[in-house]
Amino acid sequence: MKRIGIAAFTARGRELADRIANGLRQKADLGEQTADELQQKTEPGEQTADGLQQKPEAEGQTVTGLRQKPEAEGQTVTGLRQKTEPGSCPADDLCRPAYEIRMYERGLKDWCRAQFESHSDGIIFVGAAGIAVRTIAPFLKSKTTDPAVLVIDEAGQYVISLLSGHIGGANRLALAVAEMIGAVPVITTATDVNGKFAVDVFAKDNHLKIESMKAAKEISAAILRGEPVGLYCEGRIEGTAPLELRIIQENNRKKCGAEFKGKGETEIAEPGSGIEKDCPRYLICICGRLPKDFDQVILHLIPKSHVLGIGCRRGKTEGEIEAEVSRALAQAEVSMDQIFAAATIDLKKEEQGLLAFCERHGLKLETYTAEELLEVPGDFSSSEFVRKTTGVDNVCERAALRMAGAGGRLIQKKYAGNGVTAAVAVRDWSVRFEK
Repeated sequence: MKRIGIAAFTARGRELADRIANGLRQKADLGEQTADELQQKTEPGEQTADGLQQKPEAEGQTVTGLRQKPEAEGQTVTGLRQKTEPGSCPADDLCRPAYEIRMYERGLKDWCRAQFESHSDGIIFVGAAGIAVRTIAPFLKSKTTDPAVLVIDEAGQYVISLLSGHIGGANRLALAVAEMIGAVPVITTATDVNGKFAVDVFAKDNHLKIESMKAAKEISAAILRGEPVGLYCEGRIEGTAPLELRIIQENNRKKCGAEFKGKGETEIAEPGSGIEKDCPRYLICICGRLPKDFDQVILHLIPKSHVLGIGCRRGKTEGEIEAEVSRALAQAEVSMDQIFAAATIDLKKEEQGLLAFCERHGLKLETYTAEELLEVPGDFSSSEFVRKTTGVDNVCERAALRMAGAGGRLIQKKYAGNGVTAAVAVRDWSVRFEK
Protein backbone atom coordinates (compact mmCIF):
# COMPACT_ATOMS: atom_id res chain seq x y z
CA MET A 1 0.00 0.00 0.00
CA LYS A 2 1.42 3.36 -1.08
CA ARG A 3 0.47 6.36 1.05
CA ILE A 4 0.10 9.63 -0.86
CA GLY A 5 -0.78 13.00 0.66
CA ILE A 6 -2.43 15.61 -1.57
CA ALA A 7 -2.80 19.28 -0.63
CA ALA A 8 -4.72 21.93 -2.57
CA PHE A 9 -5.70 25.43 -1.53
CA THR A 10 -8.33 26.78 -3.97
CA ALA A 11 -11.55 25.47 -5.39
CA ARG A 12 -9.90 24.89 -8.76
CA GLY A 13 -6.93 23.21 -7.12
CA ARG A 14 -9.15 20.96 -5.02
CA GLU A 15 -11.04 19.89 -8.11
CA LEU A 16 -7.75 18.84 -9.71
CA ALA A 17 -6.64 17.15 -6.47
CA ASP A 18 -9.83 15.08 -6.49
CA ARG A 19 -9.14 14.01 -10.08
CA ILE A 20 -5.65 12.90 -9.11
CA ALA A 21 -6.87 11.07 -6.00
CA ASN A 22 -9.53 9.21 -7.99
CA GLY A 23 -7.03 8.34 -10.69
CA LEU A 24 -4.57 6.92 -8.19
CA ARG A 25 -7.31 4.90 -6.51
CA GLN A 26 -8.20 3.41 -9.89
CA LYS A 27 -4.57 2.34 -10.24
CA ALA A 28 -5.19 0.07 -7.26
CA ASP A 29 -7.30 -2.17 -9.47
CA LEU A 30 -4.16 -3.12 -11.39
CA GLY A 31 -2.67 -4.76 -8.30
CA GLU A 32 0.65 -4.30 -6.56
CA GLN A 33 3.95 -5.53 -7.94
CA THR A 34 5.84 -7.73 -5.53
CA ALA A 35 9.56 -8.03 -4.98
CA ASP A 36 9.47 -11.46 -6.62
CA GLU A 37 7.84 -10.04 -9.76
CA LEU A 38 10.66 -7.55 -10.08
CA GLN A 39 13.12 -10.45 -10.07
CA GLN A 40 11.33 -12.33 -12.87
CA LYS A 41 12.86 -12.35 -16.31
CA THR A 42 11.08 -10.34 -18.96
CA GLU A 43 10.85 -12.00 -22.34
CA PRO A 44 12.29 -10.16 -25.36
CA GLY A 45 9.84 -7.64 -26.69
CA GLU A 46 7.71 -7.71 -23.54
CA GLN A 47 6.86 -4.52 -21.67
CA THR A 48 9.26 -4.30 -18.75
CA ALA A 49 8.62 -3.21 -15.19
CA ASP A 50 10.86 -0.19 -15.57
CA GLY A 51 10.25 1.69 -18.76
CA LEU A 52 12.67 4.48 -17.94
CA GLN A 53 15.63 3.00 -19.77
CA GLN A 54 14.13 1.12 -22.69
CA LYS A 55 15.81 1.48 -26.04
CA PRO A 56 13.73 2.59 -29.03
CA GLU A 57 13.34 -0.19 -31.60
CA ALA A 58 13.73 2.16 -34.51
CA GLU A 59 14.94 5.69 -35.13
CA GLY A 60 12.52 8.17 -33.67
CA GLN A 61 10.33 5.55 -32.01
CA THR A 62 9.56 6.63 -28.47
CA VAL A 63 9.37 4.07 -25.72
CA THR A 64 10.10 5.95 -22.50
CA GLY A 65 9.30 9.25 -20.89
CA LEU A 66 12.90 10.02 -19.97
CA ARG A 67 15.15 8.74 -22.73
CA GLN A 68 13.20 9.04 -25.95
CA LYS A 69 14.41 10.82 -29.03
CA PRO A 70 12.24 13.62 -30.43
CA GLU A 71 10.72 12.97 -33.83
CA ALA A 72 10.34 16.63 -34.51
CA GLU A 73 11.38 19.95 -33.03
CA GLY A 74 9.59 20.67 -29.78
CA GLN A 75 8.13 17.19 -29.37
CA THR A 76 10.27 16.08 -26.42
CA VAL A 77 13.19 17.43 -24.43
CA THR A 78 14.33 14.20 -22.72
CA GLY A 79 10.90 13.96 -21.20
CA LEU A 80 11.08 17.36 -19.48
CA ARG A 81 8.55 19.23 -21.52
CA GLN A 82 6.58 16.47 -23.19
CA LYS A 83 2.85 16.98 -23.44
CA THR A 84 1.37 13.65 -22.37
CA GLU A 85 -2.03 12.73 -23.67
CA PRO A 86 -4.30 10.52 -21.58
CA GLY A 87 -3.72 6.84 -22.32
CA SER A 88 -0.18 7.31 -23.62
CA CYS A 89 1.67 7.12 -20.33
CA PRO A 90 5.07 5.44 -20.58
CA ALA A 91 4.88 4.83 -16.84
CA ASP A 92 1.70 2.74 -16.78
CA ASP A 93 3.61 -0.36 -15.75
CA LEU A 94 5.63 1.58 -13.20
CA CYS A 95 2.82 2.80 -11.01
CA ARG A 96 0.71 -0.21 -10.11
CA PRO A 97 0.46 -0.31 -6.32
CA ALA A 98 -2.70 0.37 -4.35
CA TYR A 99 -2.89 3.87 -2.92
CA GLU A 100 -4.10 5.27 0.36
CA ILE A 101 -4.91 8.93 -0.27
CA ARG A 102 -4.59 11.46 2.53
CA MET A 103 -6.23 14.74 1.57
CA TYR A 104 -5.25 17.99 3.26
CA GLU A 105 -8.07 19.72 5.10
CA ARG A 106 -6.61 22.20 7.59
CA GLY A 107 -3.37 23.07 9.38
CA LEU A 108 -0.88 22.71 6.52
CA LYS A 109 2.26 22.50 8.66
CA ASP A 110 0.80 19.86 10.98
CA TRP A 111 -0.59 17.91 8.03
CA CYS A 112 2.80 17.94 6.31
CA ARG A 113 4.56 16.86 9.50
CA ALA A 114 2.16 13.94 9.76
CA GLN A 115 3.02 12.84 6.20
CA PHE A 116 6.73 12.75 7.05
CA GLU A 117 6.34 11.13 10.46
CA SER A 118 4.04 8.41 9.12
CA HIS A 119 6.49 7.70 6.27
CA SER A 120 4.18 8.64 3.43
CA ASP A 121 5.49 7.54 0.05
CA GLY A 122 4.64 10.81 -1.65
CA ILE A 123 3.24 14.31 -1.15
CA ILE A 124 1.55 16.23 -3.95
CA PHE A 125 1.02 19.97 -3.70
CA VAL A 126 -1.46 21.54 -6.09
CA GLY A 127 -0.41 25.18 -6.04
CA ALA A 128 2.71 27.34 -6.06
CA ALA A 129 6.12 25.68 -5.77
CA GLY A 130 7.08 28.21 -3.09
CA ILE A 131 4.32 26.95 -0.80
CA ALA A 132 5.59 23.40 -1.18
CA VAL A 133 9.23 24.34 -0.54
CA ARG A 134 8.50 26.35 2.59
CA THR A 135 6.15 23.69 3.93
CA ILE A 136 8.42 20.68 3.57
CA ALA A 137 11.70 22.42 4.49
CA PRO A 138 11.57 21.85 8.28
CA PHE A 139 10.98 18.11 7.86
CA LEU A 140 13.64 17.15 5.32
CA LYS A 141 16.22 14.62 6.56
CA SER A 142 17.85 12.52 3.85
CA LYS A 143 17.45 11.65 0.19
CA THR A 144 17.30 8.01 1.24
CA THR A 145 14.27 8.53 3.49
CA ASP A 146 12.42 11.66 2.34
CA PRO A 147 9.20 11.01 0.41
CA ALA A 148 8.58 11.88 -3.21
CA VAL A 149 7.29 15.45 -3.53
CA LEU A 150 5.45 16.78 -6.58
CA VAL A 151 4.17 20.26 -7.35
CA ILE A 152 1.33 20.81 -9.84
CA ASP A 153 -0.07 24.15 -10.91
CA GLU A 154 -3.79 24.37 -10.30
CA ALA A 155 -4.46 24.59 -14.05
CA GLY A 156 -2.92 21.13 -14.39
CA GLN A 157 -0.37 22.16 -17.01
CA TYR A 158 2.87 20.99 -15.34
CA VAL A 159 3.76 18.19 -12.92
CA ILE A 160 7.12 18.96 -11.30
CA SER A 161 9.21 16.29 -9.63
CA LEU A 162 10.50 18.44 -6.78
CA LEU A 163 12.14 16.06 -4.30
CA SER A 164 13.39 12.44 -4.16
CA GLY A 165 13.19 11.91 -7.89
CA HIS A 166 15.04 8.59 -7.89
CA ILE A 167 15.03 6.74 -4.57
CA GLY A 168 11.75 8.29 -3.47
CA GLY A 169 10.17 7.64 -6.86
CA ALA A 170 9.06 11.22 -7.57
CA ASN A 171 10.09 11.05 -11.24
CA ARG A 172 7.95 8.02 -11.91
CA LEU A 173 5.06 9.38 -9.90
CA ALA A 174 5.30 12.63 -11.88
CA LEU A 175 5.12 10.69 -15.15
CA ALA A 176 2.11 8.70 -13.97
CA VAL A 177 0.22 11.76 -12.69
CA ALA A 178 1.07 13.77 -15.81
CA GLU A 179 -0.40 11.03 -17.97
CA MET A 180 -3.45 10.90 -15.76
CA ILE A 181 -4.30 14.60 -16.15
CA GLY A 182 -2.75 15.28 -19.57
CA ALA A 183 0.04 17.50 -18.24
CA VAL A 184 3.73 18.09 -18.95
CA PRO A 185 6.06 16.15 -16.61
CA VAL A 186 9.04 18.23 -15.51
CA ILE A 187 12.05 16.08 -14.58
CA THR A 188 15.38 17.74 -13.72
CA THR A 189 17.68 15.00 -12.35
CA ALA A 190 20.99 15.04 -14.24
CA THR A 191 21.15 11.39 -15.30
CA ASP A 192 17.64 11.58 -16.73
CA VAL A 193 18.24 14.88 -18.50
CA ASN A 194 21.38 13.44 -20.09
CA GLY A 195 19.89 10.01 -20.80
CA LYS A 196 22.38 8.20 -18.55
CA PHE A 197 22.23 5.18 -16.27
CA ALA A 198 20.93 6.09 -12.79
CA VAL A 199 22.50 3.77 -10.23
CA ASP A 200 20.10 4.73 -7.42
CA VAL A 201 17.07 3.88 -9.57
CA PHE A 202 18.70 0.58 -10.53
CA ALA A 203 19.34 -0.17 -6.85
CA LYS A 204 15.76 0.60 -5.88
CA ASP A 205 14.30 -1.49 -8.71
CA ASN A 206 16.41 -4.49 -7.70
CA HIS A 207 15.94 -4.09 -3.94
CA LEU A 208 19.61 -3.39 -3.30
CA LYS A 209 20.76 -1.40 -0.29
CA ILE A 210 23.04 1.52 -1.17
CA GLU A 211 25.82 1.28 1.39
CA SER A 212 27.18 4.79 0.76
CA MET A 213 25.32 7.67 -0.84
CA LYS A 214 28.67 9.46 -1.17
CA ALA A 215 29.97 6.62 -3.32
CA ALA A 216 26.72 6.61 -5.31
CA LYS A 217 27.21 10.30 -6.01
CA GLU A 218 30.79 9.71 -7.17
CA ILE A 219 29.71 6.88 -9.46
CA SER A 220 26.93 9.03 -10.96
CA ALA A 221 29.38 11.90 -11.49
CA ALA A 222 31.80 9.54 -13.25
CA ILE A 223 29.01 8.34 -15.54
CA LEU A 224 28.03 11.91 -16.38
CA ARG A 225 31.69 12.70 -17.18
CA GLY A 226 31.77 9.73 -19.53
CA GLU A 227 34.30 7.74 -17.48
CA PRO A 228 34.02 3.93 -17.55
CA VAL A 229 32.41 2.25 -14.56
CA GLY A 230 32.87 -1.44 -13.79
CA LEU A 231 30.13 -3.72 -12.47
CA TYR A 232 30.69 -6.90 -10.47
CA CYS A 233 27.70 -8.98 -9.39
CA GLU A 234 27.65 -12.20 -7.37
CA GLY A 235 24.20 -13.04 -8.69
CA ARG A 236 22.96 -13.46 -12.24
CA ILE A 237 22.69 -10.42 -14.49
CA GLU A 238 19.62 -10.33 -16.71
CA GLY A 239 18.78 -7.92 -19.46
CA THR A 240 21.26 -5.72 -21.30
CA ALA A 241 23.60 -3.58 -19.24
CA PRO A 242 23.78 0.09 -20.27
CA LEU A 243 26.74 1.24 -22.33
CA GLU A 244 28.08 3.23 -19.38
CA LEU A 245 28.96 0.02 -17.50
CA ARG A 246 31.68 -2.59 -18.06
CA ILE A 247 30.73 -5.99 -16.68
CA ILE A 248 33.53 -7.59 -14.66
CA GLN A 249 33.35 -11.22 -15.73
CA GLU A 250 34.19 -14.08 -13.41
CA ASN A 251 37.59 -14.71 -15.00
CA ASN A 252 38.51 -11.04 -14.72
CA ARG A 253 37.70 -10.43 -11.08
CA LYS A 254 41.29 -10.97 -9.99
CA LYS A 255 42.35 -8.16 -12.30
CA CYS A 256 40.31 -5.74 -10.22
CA GLY A 257 42.51 -6.48 -7.24
CA ALA A 258 39.79 -7.46 -4.83
CA GLU A 259 39.08 -10.53 -2.76
CA PHE A 260 35.38 -11.40 -2.65
CA LYS A 261 34.49 -13.73 0.20
CA GLY A 262 31.33 -14.85 1.90
CA LYS A 263 30.34 -18.05 3.66
CA GLY A 264 28.70 -20.40 1.21
CA GLU A 265 30.11 -18.41 -1.70
CA THR A 266 33.18 -19.03 -3.84
CA GLU A 267 36.46 -17.49 -2.83
CA ILE A 268 37.43 -15.65 -5.97
CA ALA A 269 40.96 -14.32 -5.83
CA GLU A 270 43.64 -12.72 -3.75
CA PRO A 271 44.33 -9.06 -4.50
CA GLY A 272 46.08 -8.90 -7.86
CA SER A 273 48.10 -6.40 -9.84
CA GLY A 274 47.31 -4.25 -12.81
CA ILE A 275 44.30 -2.56 -11.25
CA GLU A 276 44.69 0.73 -13.09
CA LYS A 277 45.31 -0.99 -16.44
CA ASP A 278 42.71 -3.76 -16.34
CA CYS A 279 39.84 -2.41 -14.27
CA PRO A 280 37.98 0.91 -14.21
CA ARG A 281 38.74 3.28 -11.36
CA TYR A 282 35.03 3.29 -10.48
CA LEU A 283 33.29 0.06 -9.53
CA ILE A 284 29.80 -1.03 -8.56
CA CYS A 285 29.92 -4.21 -6.47
CA ILE A 286 26.67 -6.11 -5.96
CA CYS A 287 27.67 -8.57 -3.29
CA GLY A 288 27.14 -9.50 0.32
CA ARG A 289 30.58 -8.55 1.56
CA LEU A 290 32.70 -5.73 0.19
CA PRO A 291 36.12 -6.63 -1.23
CA LYS A 292 38.89 -6.43 1.35
CA ASP A 293 41.52 -4.58 -0.66
CA PHE A 294 40.93 -2.17 -3.48
CA ASP A 295 42.15 1.12 -4.88
CA GLN A 296 39.01 1.97 -6.81
CA VAL A 297 36.04 4.04 -5.77
CA ILE A 298 33.58 1.27 -4.94
CA LEU A 299 29.84 1.56 -4.56
CA HIS A 300 28.65 -1.39 -2.51
CA LEU A 301 25.10 -2.50 -3.33
CA ILE A 302 23.84 -5.17 -0.95
CA PRO A 303 21.32 -7.69 -2.34
CA LYS A 304 18.41 -8.97 -0.27
CA SER A 305 19.37 -12.55 -1.04
CA HIS A 306 19.12 -14.49 2.23
CA VAL A 307 16.36 -15.98 4.35
CA LEU A 308 16.45 -16.26 8.13
CA GLY A 309 14.81 -19.46 9.36
CA ILE A 310 13.91 -19.11 13.01
CA GLY A 311 12.31 -20.88 15.94
CA CYS A 312 11.99 -19.97 19.60
CA ARG A 313 10.49 -21.02 22.87
CA ARG A 314 7.26 -19.33 23.87
CA GLY A 315 7.66 -15.90 25.48
CA LYS A 316 11.11 -15.04 24.14
CA THR A 317 11.56 -11.28 24.02
CA GLU A 318 12.61 -9.19 21.04
CA GLY A 319 15.95 -8.50 22.72
CA GLU A 320 16.66 -12.17 23.36
CA ILE A 321 15.83 -13.07 19.78
CA GLU A 322 17.94 -10.18 18.48
CA ALA A 323 20.99 -11.31 20.45
CA GLU A 324 20.86 -14.91 19.26
CA VAL A 325 20.10 -14.04 15.64
CA SER A 326 23.08 -11.67 15.64
CA ARG A 327 25.33 -14.53 16.75
CA ALA A 328 23.89 -16.86 14.11
CA LEU A 329 24.41 -14.29 11.35
CA ALA A 330 27.96 -13.65 12.52
CA GLN A 331 28.70 -17.36 12.17
CA ALA A 332 27.19 -17.33 8.68
CA GLU A 333 29.16 -14.19 7.76
CA VAL A 334 25.90 -12.60 6.64
CA SER A 335 24.67 -9.13 7.59
CA MET A 336 21.11 -8.25 8.49
CA ASP A 337 21.06 -6.05 5.39
CA GLN A 338 21.17 -9.23 3.28
CA ILE A 339 18.07 -10.76 4.90
CA PHE A 340 14.86 -10.26 2.93
CA ALA A 341 12.49 -12.35 5.04
CA ALA A 342 12.16 -14.55 8.10
CA ALA A 343 10.43 -17.92 8.09
CA THR A 344 9.09 -20.18 10.83
CA ILE A 345 6.32 -22.63 11.69
CA ASP A 346 2.73 -21.37 11.89
CA LEU A 347 2.64 -22.13 15.63
CA LYS A 348 4.78 -19.00 16.05
CA LYS A 349 2.72 -16.64 13.90
CA GLU A 350 1.57 -14.68 16.95
CA GLU A 351 4.77 -14.86 18.99
CA GLN A 352 5.11 -11.24 20.12
CA GLY A 353 8.88 -11.16 20.53
CA LEU A 354 9.38 -12.60 17.06
CA LEU A 355 6.85 -10.23 15.50
CA ALA A 356 8.56 -7.26 17.18
CA PHE A 357 11.97 -8.42 15.94
CA CYS A 358 10.70 -8.69 12.36
CA GLU A 359 8.97 -5.32 12.53
CA ARG A 360 12.13 -3.67 13.81
CA HIS A 361 14.12 -4.94 10.84
CA GLY A 362 11.37 -4.55 8.26
CA LEU A 363 11.21 -8.30 7.60
CA LYS A 364 8.22 -10.18 6.30
CA LEU A 365 7.48 -13.18 8.54
CA GLU A 366 6.41 -16.18 6.49
CA THR A 367 4.89 -19.13 8.37
CA TYR A 368 4.40 -22.73 7.27
CA THR A 369 2.49 -25.68 8.64
CA ALA A 370 4.36 -28.73 9.91
CA GLU A 371 3.17 -30.62 6.84
CA GLU A 372 4.59 -27.97 4.52
CA LEU A 373 7.94 -28.04 6.31
CA LEU A 374 8.09 -31.83 6.12
CA GLU A 375 7.83 -31.57 2.33
CA VAL A 376 11.19 -29.78 2.14
CA PRO A 377 13.88 -32.27 0.98
CA GLY A 378 17.32 -32.34 2.56
CA ASP A 379 19.49 -33.48 5.45
CA PHE A 380 18.49 -31.53 8.56
CA SER A 381 19.52 -31.24 12.19
CA SER A 382 16.73 -33.36 13.66
CA SER A 383 15.37 -33.07 17.19
CA GLU A 384 12.95 -35.55 18.70
CA PHE A 385 11.83 -32.93 21.22
CA VAL A 386 11.00 -30.49 18.43
CA ARG A 387 9.17 -33.25 16.54
CA LYS A 388 6.97 -34.03 19.55
CA THR A 389 6.32 -30.33 20.19
CA THR A 390 5.68 -29.08 16.66
CA GLY A 391 5.14 -32.13 14.47
CA VAL A 392 8.33 -31.57 12.48
CA ASP A 393 11.91 -32.55 13.37
CA ASN A 394 13.44 -29.16 12.51
CA VAL A 395 11.88 -25.75 12.06
CA CYS A 396 14.58 -23.19 11.28
CA GLU A 397 16.48 -25.06 8.55
CA ARG A 398 13.38 -26.34 6.79
CA ALA A 399 11.63 -22.95 6.97
CA ALA A 400 14.66 -21.13 5.58
CA LEU A 401 14.94 -23.50 2.62
CA ARG A 402 11.20 -23.47 1.98
CA MET A 403 11.21 -19.67 1.81
CA ALA A 404 14.35 -19.57 -0.35
CA GLY A 405 12.52 -21.52 -3.05
CA ALA A 406 13.89 -23.40 -6.03
CA GLY A 407 17.66 -23.19 -6.20
CA GLY A 408 17.96 -22.14 -2.57
CA ARG A 409 20.89 -23.39 -0.49
CA LEU A 410 21.35 -23.74 3.24
CA ILE A 411 24.58 -21.94 4.17
CA GLN A 412 24.18 -21.90 7.98
CA LYS A 413 22.75 -24.96 9.68
CA LYS A 414 20.88 -24.70 12.97
CA TYR A 415 22.34 -22.36 15.53
CA ALA A 416 20.82 -22.74 19.00
CA GLY A 417 21.15 -20.51 22.02
CA ASN A 418 18.96 -19.32 24.89
CA GLY A 419 15.82 -20.93 23.52
CA VAL A 420 16.25 -19.51 20.02
CA THR A 421 17.20 -21.45 16.88
CA ALA A 422 18.26 -19.88 13.59
CA ALA A 423 19.46 -21.00 10.17
CA VAL A 424 20.30 -19.10 6.99
CA ALA A 425 19.56 -19.97 3.38
CA VAL A 426 20.49 -18.07 0.22
CA ARG A 427 18.10 -17.98 -2.70
CA ASP A 428 18.88 -18.03 -6.40
CA TRP A 429 18.87 -14.30 -7.13
CA SER A 430 19.56 -11.94 -9.97
CA VAL A 431 19.55 -8.30 -10.90
CA ARG A 432 17.94 -7.01 -14.06
CA PHE A 433 18.67 -4.18 -16.40
CA GLU A 434 15.59 -3.01 -18.20
CA LYS A 435 15.78 -2.00 -21.84
